[in-house]
Amino acid sequence: MTTDAWFGSASRWQEAVIERVVHQTPRVTSIFLRAALGPYEAGQHVDVRLTAPDGYQAERSYSIASAPGANGIELAIERLEGGEVSPYFHEVARPGDTFEIRGPIGGHFVWRSSDGGPLLLIGGGSGVVPLMAMVRYRATAGWDRMTLLVYSARTWEELIFRDELVTVRASEPNFELVVTTTRETRHRSHDFDRRLDRSLLREILTRWDQAPRHVYVCGSNAFVEAVTSALVLEGLPPQIIRAERYGGMA
Repeated sequence: MTTDAWFGSASRWQEAVIERVVHQTPRVTSIFLRAALGPYEAGQHVDVRLTAPDGYQAERSYSIASAPGANGIELAIERLEGGEVSPYFHEVARPGDTFEIRGPIGGHFVWRSSDGGPLLLIGGGSGVVPLMAMVRYRATAGWDRMTLLVYSARTWEELIFRDELVTVRASEPNFELVVTTTRETRHRSHDFDRRLDRSLLREILTRWDQAPRHVYVCGSNAFVEAVTSALVLEGLPPQIIRAERYGGMA
């Protein structure tokens, strides 16, 4: 496929079929779907379009959680009260249902195994989703450079992919997971139970004792602003930091 043809296919709406629906947390549901997307990279997203019986349409963008080359596509969708799209995936969607999808989209917030490391990933809430694609891709590509995922959530129960991440940390010596919960006490001795501010980032990075080559930060606008500013104040070069923000609509 030529480059022009690939970009053309990424911009076209096509049918996606739901294969599985898995509830990850009380507020996040994974939708596993089948669609004829072109090759995608870790960190990219897709546009989703729902059409009501009266013809009204609503579109939203969701990060891809599955690794490039995976059999099928996983979207982990957080439910937001009053949203037009996310309630459908939490209350209505069933295997066999169809909707429209377009993508893959995005080229800035992308990590490839050839980019090298060490790799620092920082996610807040559902901002962990594109970072999870990187963690999974890291494993499938056989990439074993040092990687640290710092994950901030309100509670232990709201950590998306929690069990999978804990398993990866236990089985891969070059992968480190640090969790901080903001609304309950920590569950593991090496985790934290406060907001991810500059002082906490300094403590985590000092303990990790690596100089990251690439940094990816994803979360709400406020989270990304606070984290990226703190990283620069701690001496990390701005050019190695890539950020992805999500808004309030869903």
